[in-house]
Amino acid sequence: MTNEHLSNSIIFPLGNKVEANFIGDAYLEMVFTDETPLNTSIGNVTFAPGARNNWHSHAVGQVLLVTGGEGWYQEEGKPAQLLKTGDVINIAPNVKHWHGATADSWFVHLAMTPGQTEWLEPVNDQCYNAL
Repeated sequence: MTNEHLSNSIIFPLGNKVEANFIGDAYLEMVFTDETPLNTSIGNVTFAPGARNNWHSHAVGQVLLVTGGEGWYQEEGKPAQLLKTGDVINIAPNVKHWHGATADSWFVHLAMTPGQTEWLEPVNDQCYNAL
């Protein structure tokens, strides 16, 4: 995905670069943080090619809405799923998982995350490069 395609898929601002719990260049723009009426935060996350977050889980669960590019989603013990624009992933509470861009594409998603996130170990290069 070229930068031109990325600019066409960006709905919200790029946001600030995220350093903790990510490998590679990733950016976060919090779109919604009000506790009412849904009591969930919504973040727009943009991953550069090859960027990904660490393994993690959510106490209440999470929903990902893919708005651009191509990326990976993987739950512990299961094969990785290729995600494309328009895909929706419903993550059950306390499921260990990670998500991020493919090696050659930008990846943008909205993350709806009520409750707390438990951050775990990085996704190692051997696991990621095998995809």
